[in-house]
This record gives sequence, C-alpha cells and structure tokens, in this order.
Amino acid sequence: MQVLVLNSGSSSLKYQLFSMPSETILCSGIIERIGFDDAIFKFKTEKNTIEFESYIANHKAGLKLVADHLLDKTTGIIKSPDDIAVVGHRVVHGGIYFSNTTEITNEVKEKIKELSSLAPLHNPANLEGIEVAEDIFPNAKQVAVFDTAFHQSIPEVAYKYAIPNEFLTKKHIRLYGFHGTSHKYVSEKAIDYLGKKESKIITIHLGNGCSITAVNNGKSMDHSLGFSPVSGLIMGTRSGDIDPAIIFYLADKFGYSLTDINTFLQKKSGMLGLTGYSDLRDIENEAAKGDKDCILALQMNAYRIKKYIGSYTAVLNGVDAIVFTAGIGENSKYMRRLICENLDFLGIDLDDDKNNSKERDIRAINKEGAKVQILVVPTNEELEIAKQSVELIKN
Repeated sequence: MQVLVLNSGSSSLKYQLFSMPSETILCSGIIERIGFDDAIFKFKTEKNTIEFESYIANHKAGLKLVADHLLDKTTGIIKSPDDIAVVGHRVVHGGIYFSNTTEITNEVKEKIKELSSLAPLHNPANLEGIEVAEDIFPNAKQVAVFDTAFHQSIPEVAYKYAIPNEFLTKKHIRLYGFHGTSHKYVSEKAIDYLGKKESKIITIHLGNGCSITAVNNGKSMDHSLGFSPVSGLIMGTRSGDIDPAIIFYLADKFGYSLTDINTFLQKKSGMLGLTGYSDLRDIENEAAKGDKDCILALQMNAYRIKKYIGSYTAVLNGVDAIVFTAGIGENSKYMRRLICENLDFLGIDLDDDKNNSKERDIRAINKEGAKVQILVVPTNEELEIAKQSVELIKN
C-alpha cells in the first residue's frame, strides 16, 4: 500500500511517500519559505534528487508542484494518481471535535474550516492541502491526523484556564496543545533509547513554530501552546507568551483593530518582529556578524525555553531527559548550547564536542555521567501520520 503524507506548516510543506507496512520511503521532500521569492523545493527518490529555488505563492501551488514531480515520466515515482491508496494529512487544530485520527468527509472539512480562527497559519493550509489532494488523488482515502490528539491526556489542572467556568463548559475554551504528532513520536523514541518506560521527559520542538511538552511515562502532562498555536515559546512570526492586557492597551490607546492585533501577533511578531528575519538560519548568520537585534533575539528565545524547562521539571518532579527536535532543534548547535547553558543545577550538562556532531540519528549530547540525558531525536511526523492513517483504514 502506498501512502502519501502531507505535513503543512505555516511556511512549509513536508511530504513523504511510503510503502506500507514496510515503512519504506519511496520519496521525500520539503518546500520551505512558501510565499517568498526564494522558496526552496526539494524532491528526493532513490534515483533522483531535485532541488531549486523559485517563487511558490502558497501551499496549493506547492502541492501541485509535488504532484507534478511524483507523476513525471522521467524522475517520478508513480505512474498514476491511483497508485496512491491513502493520503494522510497533518491537521493542526481538532478542537473538541477530533481526539483521534479521522477519515475526511465534507463534515470533517467544515469543522477544520470552522477551527481556522484558532490556527490561522495552519488550518487553512491544511484544508487547502486536503482539497488539492482530493482533486489530484480522487480515489485515495483522505485521512486527518490532528496535532491536538496527543495532548488529550493533559489533566484538568493544567488545561483549564482561570476564567469563569462557563467558558470551558459552554464555549470549550481550554488548552488544547499542538505539534502532538511530533511530541508523541520523539518521546516514544526517547523512551526506547533510555530503555525505561517509567520516565520523565521534556520534549522541545523547535521550528518556525515552537513548543515544549512535559511527558510522564509516555503521556503529555503539560504543553506550552494553548487554546491556539500562538502562546508559549518565541516562534518565527508568533509572539509566544505576552501579557493579555497589551491587546486592550493597543486597542484602547492606539486604535488598533482586533484583526490588526491578531495579524501582528500571528504573522509579524516573534523572531521576525525582533530582527526582521523569520528564518533562524538568517538570524544566526546576522548574529555572527554582530547584529545586536539578532543576538538579543536568540538570547530571548533561549531564555524563554529555559523558563519552561524549569517549570516542567517542577511539574514532573524531576527529569530524565530533554529532547531537541524539528528543524532548529535538530540542526542548530548554537541554540542547543544557548538553551543548556547554566542549567547544571538541574543536572543538564552539555558536551560541546557531541553537540557539534553532525550525526543524523538519535544521539546523546550530554557529558558522561550527567544526571539528565540531552537527546537530539530527529522527528518523523510523516511516518507517524502514515502509521496512524493505515491503522485507521485497516480498522
């Protein structure tokens, strides 16, 4: 069975084509910087590697480009759209409606659209990917795997906000959590690596979107993203935690509309607002040249993560391992070092030589004898989505 997995981020589209149940990767790739003039397209099979820069306007244009390469007579991997049996989609926000992997229907699409106001950078892109995939692969089963599902185990003491009870019971306002597919995948890999099912792990997903999760014995116990994917850590274009009174101050004192405020918190804040750049690679390059805004932004980013590591260590009553994953977490030795500095009181002690290693597999980068393991675990949300999609279709 061939399963195509689509993982739409706020400015990216990752994709993999699997042969299941062997989990063989037939094709993989990514489109980065969607919406920018220098978008990067990567397409890789066993025989061919294609990479180029071009303007890719949106996720719809990106997915059509992926389909063209999959079907190409010279470099493609499938002969017909009907070769693909299942298309598994990452969908960010499932709200109260979806706590499990779900086959996509018109009703499901309407709910995903309804929830777009809670995940405006993601759900619209996810829905667009679904609708384009339905056109290109009309006979494939379309399956949604929700980012919020893994965090259903978070206890009420952590997911409930200190606002009148009716806002939870009647309006369903609560912490939902996101990046769940990634946190689930890397926490399970970390548990296997540690060789202990009873474990206290803090998983740190750092990409254009960022989040951190306290995981106790394989279950999510608390998480930095809340009702929407804008709270918590500093992200590429999202602010992370701010004092909510700032919103009212901007509206009352300066006349900003709620739409304006939502736009700048979601799309113009975070590292972009601090530096003018949303891609951490650009920010690190400028920081290396002495750009003070970029240097401070990186320090602020690491400081925020440190605060969450401390609080989640308290929530878990200790920590066996912290896990770095996703594009920044896996690749930025600078950010890993900045985050782990001065955490020796907690038993977090980074080994610089191991941190500088370019190994791609799961690896420990802590000093020998350190109380806490520091792990770099490459995430594979796409494989997790493929496995869950096949399981659903089989059942």
